[in-house]
Amino acid sequence: MSNKKKPEEKITTIKLLEETKFRIEKLREHKRESYDDILRKILYILNTARDSPEKAKRILEKISELRNRMIEEERQQKENLEKENKLI
Repeated sequence: MSNKKKPEEKITTIKLLEETKFRIEKLREHKRESYDDILRKILYILNTARDSPEKAKRILEKISELRNRMIEEERQQKENLEKENKLI
């Protein structure tokens, strides 16, 4: 059995400025979303924007809503954990 990966499955490392990393992370919709997923999403949005700028705008708005929800859930979990720790 061969351990060779298909070209689309090969993994590489890229260098990013920390600022670029933070900007990419602003498009993260959930905690476990990989950088590869986020970058593919960026490329999809860019390609969509060529043909349908309004659709691309709606996608970005949806991402923003999901991200805000994720941040709020994380804040709520942190608050709940702090409350539980005070009770112990």
